[in-house]
Amino acid sequence: MTSSRVLSCLFVAPVLALVSGAAVLSQHTPAAAAQGPVGLGTAGSYAVLAGSTVTNTGPSVISGDVGVSPGTAVTGFPPGTVANGSIHSADAVTAQAADDLVTAYDDAAGRGPVVDKTGQDLAGQTLQAGVYGAAGAMALTGTVTLDAAGDPAAVFVLQAGSTLITASDSTVALVNGAQACNVYWQVGSSATLGTGTDFVGNVLALTSITAQTGADVQGRLLARNGQVSLDTNTITRASCAAPTDPTSTATVSPSDPSTPTTSDSPSTVPPSTVPTTVPPVAPGGPGAPSGPTTPVDSGGPLPTPTPDTPVSSPPGGAGPGPSTPPADTSTAAPPYIPPGNPGTGRTSAVQVEAVASSSTTGQVWLLLGLAALIAAAGTAVLSSRNAIVPSGRHRA
Repeated sequence: MTSSRVLSCLFVAPVLALVSGAAVLSQHTPAAAAQGPVGLGTAGSYAVLAGSTVTNTGPSVISGDVGVSPGTAVTGFPPGTVANGSIHSADAVTAQAADDLVTAYDDAAGRGPVVDKTGQDLAGQTLQAGVYGAAGAMALTGTVTLDAAGDPAAVFVLQAGSTLITASDSTVALVNGAQACNVYWQVGSSATLGTGTDFVGNVLALTSITAQTGADVQGRLLARNGQVSLDTNTITRASCAAPTDPTSTATVSPSDPSTPTTSDSPSTVPPSTVPTTVPPVAPGGPGAPSGPTTPVDSGGPLPTPTPDTPVSSPPGGAGPGPSTPPADTSTAAPPYIPPGNPGTGRTSAVQVEAVASSSTTGQVWLLLGLAALIAAAGTAVLSSRNAIVPSGRHRA
């Protein structure tokens, strides 16, 4: 092998190792920075909130408060109905909610860093938790999937520079623990939800919001300055489920007699099947006919024989008399329990995440160490080669 080829191998191998390590790290890097929820304040009690008017056509069903401020007009109820809330028109409560909406809108608009979606249709995309924005209009003509990756607290903020428009029958899908209460659509002008759209999230629009016929919303429609227009819609105010501790396990009091208990000790012996009545034994030994014999009742189960305690022979006779064979005290080895939660072997979600993280870090350091060893070995080979006199000089 020529020196040029040796040098190529020595330098290419470490580079490949470093590239592999970077690839491993990239698989565990989130698409966007984690975010906290946008604080809605008192606006959070509203399913529909407008700055000028709220109008409705058809039998819309609103779950949550409906309000308008500083405007006063709320029309179309009935035929629309409001459940789990009430209608507010330019009262002090709605005025405070309108102020809180301004604060929430500014908060959502200022979130970052932003993953740029300018000029892209969100349909067909799967988004991880984070902030996504378009400099102009944001469009959805199909299904966009919001993936929480198992974190129910994952927050999604989508920023539209101007309008948000969904085509008919568009869908916002939530997977892997994503919750509608943690989805925020900040709209720089107006939002239009097309006919039959299945929409998820809190819409915070600067101007107005229009929900066309049959569009359903799990979230809120909050318009700062303009109107909210409804047409046979179902608007359900979103609320977050209470967080649960994945490592918590139910405990049972040992004093509860109705609960069966088990032992992890390998010395547990199955219940003895030795009869409780001892066979009749003649007091004079084998064959001695003197006196009647009377069975003796032990009054309960006999102690289980052990290998170190032989069964007694009848008194007075040579050789063993009638006896019961000793019970088999051998027990199977206890089942192997892998490391994890005591007694179960199952590993909690927190332990799994920690193991995955440490495994990834170990792989990267292993690759970097391998690259360093290869480079050191190559240097040693070149040094030894230069120190040897070529054999061709000793030829005649």
